[in-house]
This record gives sequence, structure tokens and C-alpha cells, in this order.
Amino acid sequence: MNILVFGNPLVEEDNLILKILPELMEQNPEIKFIHLDPTEDLEKYGEDIKIIDVVHGIKEPAIITDPEKLKTEKVSSMHDFDLAYNLKLLMQARKIKTIKILGIPWDMKEGKALSYSQSILRKWVAQDIQGS
Repeated sequence: MNILVFGNPLVEEDNLILKILPELMEQNPEIKFIHLDPTEDLEKYGEDIKIIDVVHGIKEPAIITDPEKLKTEKVSSMHDFDLAYNLKLLMQARKIKTIKILGIPWDMKEGKALSYSQSILRKWVAQDIQGS
């Protein structure tokens, strides 16, 4: 199973997942974690995309399956083009069918983020093995 990972290591508000990624990789050798830029060709990773990323504006971790629930700002340049826009466009173009985003609040403590992420990843692995 592939899990797409986003985040900028240079931006404190966007690097929580990257901080816990080495431990997630160690604890989940059956998962291939792929760190990407939000503007990359996400559809090449399949029609059913699983993502782990920080999400601004949430207080608790959440599973997001509807890209319309992702906040997008006005796009004036490619710099403004982000993951939410890319996912919305790919779904509208029917390049991907489903998304599951494990959204972690950007300001969550690393230990809590790791624990919660690990719990959800175990469920996703079990579902993947069962084929659901």
C-alpha cells in the first residue's frame, strides 16, 4: 500500500508529518510512504489515493474523503496551486476515484500525532489486506 505524504520541512506549520515519518516508516514496513509535492501527478499512484498531511483549521485528527471539504484559497499563480486544488481537479476529471486523507492538526504534539496516525494506518493496512 502507498501512502502519499505532503509537507515542507522548512515551514514549521507544515512539517509535523515529516517529523514523525521516520518512525511511521519503521513501524509500518508494509507501507510505502511517498513524500510528494502537491502539484505532482498524484493519479499515477492509483485511482484510490491515501494521504497523510497536516490540516489547518481542525482541532482533532480527521479522515477526509470529500475534497470539497478542503479549504482552497484564490489561485493567482502556480505558487497558490495546492493539494486541495489538485485533488478536486483530479476527481472532477475522473483521474482518481476516492481519497482518504488522514488529516492531523498542524499544531498537534508529535507523540499524539504519531499515536493517532499509527492507529489509523493499522486500520488501513487491515482493510487493504481484506480488499475493502
